[in-house]
Amino acid sequence: MTEFEPRTMGQQFGRRSWAEPWKIKMVEPLRMISREERERALKEAGYNTFLLASEDVYIDLLTDSGTNAMSDRQWSGMMLGDEAYAGSRNFYHLEEAVQTYFGYRYLVPTHQGRGAENLLSKACIKPGQIVPGNMYFTTTRLHQELAGGVFEDVIIEEAHDPASLHPFKGDVDLEKLESLIRRVGAEQIAYISLAGTVNMAGGQPVSMANVRALRELCDRYGIRIYLDATRMMENSFFIQEREPGYSEKSIAEILREFCSYTHGAWMSAKKDGLVNIGGWLAVNDYALFEELRNMVVIYEGLHTYGGLAGRDMEAIAIGIAESVQDEHVRARVGQVRYLGELLTDWHIPIVQPVGGHAVFLDARAFYPHIPQSQFPAQTLAAELYLDSGIRSMERGVVSAGRDPKTGDHYYPKLELTRLTIPRRVYTQAHMDVVAESVKAIYDAREETRGLTMVYEPKYLRFFQARFERAE
Repeated sequence: MTEFEPRTMGQQFGRRSWAEPWKIKMVEPLRMISREERERALKEAGYNTFLLASEDVYIDLLTDSGTNAMSDRQWSGMMLGDEAYAGSRNFYHLEEAVQTYFGYRYLVPTHQGRGAENLLSKACIKPGQIVPGNMYFTTTRLHQELAGGVFEDVIIEEAHDPASLHPFKGDVDLEKLESLIRRVGAEQIAYISLAGTVNMAGGQPVSMANVRALRELCDRYGIRIYLDATRMMENSFFIQEREPGYSEKSIAEILREFCSYTHGAWMSAKKDGLVNIGGWLAVNDYALFEELRNMVVIYEGLHTYGGLAGRDMEAIAIGIAESVQDEHVRARVGQVRYLGELLTDWHIPIVQPVGGHAVFLDARAFYPHIPQSQFPAQTLAAELYLDSGIRSMERGVVSAGRDPKTGDHYYPKLELTRLTIPRRVYTQAHMDVVAESVKAIYDAREETRGLTMVYEPKYLRFFQARFERAE
């Protein structure tokens, strides 16, 4: 443990406590509806937590995307929005922030991360090309497939083991990647899709040594690397904490070095960027930039606003500067760890090590009697809401979707339920409530039945699918 990690319940007072590096200026009242009301709401939502009304939720851990609390400086910046259609001064503030902290030359703003994924996929993928990556992400893979690409997972094997304590489970398996390149030919590789703190693996980081070696490998074959920088501040924290030679470097320094090994990046600023909406795509190649800023006019908006209001771009620019502050990232990851340590103390199965943005419950270990075809992770999310009004989300077979060739479910090794902690929103007391609710449903796990899917949309089914209790 470091001095910045929280003290869990029952731990002896062997050191000084820590506190969040902010104070509360405004509150939003919460309310808990009755068990009967929760049962009715969940059934009406088809046992899909995405379809619950927000007003029926007590503690919302569905996502950390756009649910963060903005600072007084960000709210002040919102009042300085230059809402010009072209050449807003807020765009230039955002451009300067990305250049300063990430190091890329050219910026294209987008309405959120998936807008950037769409542009990059259309610009860089030819039909039939392979897109290797360190585990899929739902919207990323879909945009790659819609552009004619085929995703290939090249993450290390430890990432698929919830109990593995490997410190960098997000690393690319370089031997696996090189074998793929030799088998299909470098010209058939569109680019490497690299994600920081891999979401679907449980928020697991990539090491600096791995991205450095990845760049050396790709340079030999003339392949580019594009980074999903959505949670790179958290990834940088893990490098600072775990990787030799980085303990004395700041989060900002680590972030800039990591990005230097890639050719460009996209970001959903709704996560580490500390805002409620927005994203961007940044590259170093001017020819690609020209294509991207021409395409953004078609899909998002003019290249100096990309679907965002000026005030939104200003909030992102300020949020980026705040997000790289060491004390902010330590407190953010510390709160996630606090929840993870409570659950670990009670021997509740979670993905280890605890990631940067969420605690991932191992639903297969939680419900060994429920087959994956009856969606144990979706079941767990439903049970948690029923118990306490806490909203979480599934990250298992429902999120994995279907094989476009066979139509069969993908059955990932990881069947997880994600407890996602928004930044600067909840207190440690809220985490205690969450932990106690998880323990309650874990204690009653043998009585729980799975679900059957009764409605399935064509794309990204986890958002809108509906379920019923299995017989």
